[in-house]
Amino acid sequence: QVQLVESGGGLVEAGGSLRLSCAASGRALSRYAMGWFRQAPGKEREFVASISWSATNTYYADSVKGRFTISRDNAKNTAYLQMNSLKPEDTAVYYCAADFFGPGHTAGNEYDYWGQGTQVTVSS
Repeated sequence: QVQLVESGGGLVEAGGSLRLSCAASGRALSRYAMGWFRQAPGKEREFVASISWSATNTYYADSVKGRFTISRDNAKNTAYLQMNSLKPEDTAVYYCAADFFGPGHTAGNEYDYWGQGTQVTVSS
């Protein structure tokens, strides 16, 4: 079992930055691909970014490409999502997820473990 805990969310003005963290416990994160997803009120959960278990590959939704960066620090058993140039439409609950030896899937149903989410609110 892997337990994931997100942190770093909050309220920020448009154009600002936040860094989300996803701390893992229970298993070594180095064996897992990590994904970030988000869900805005009244909308479906959507893919944001992912990184393969080997950290060789990263993937981004078109809506965040060039603004968000996913990374991982296996020594700290933590994954990150650096979010720059935030827009009001980025407002959502952000979730991290882990996929055992995964390639960095963009589909949420490929992930085995999920965190509880952290709220990101971007004001205009």
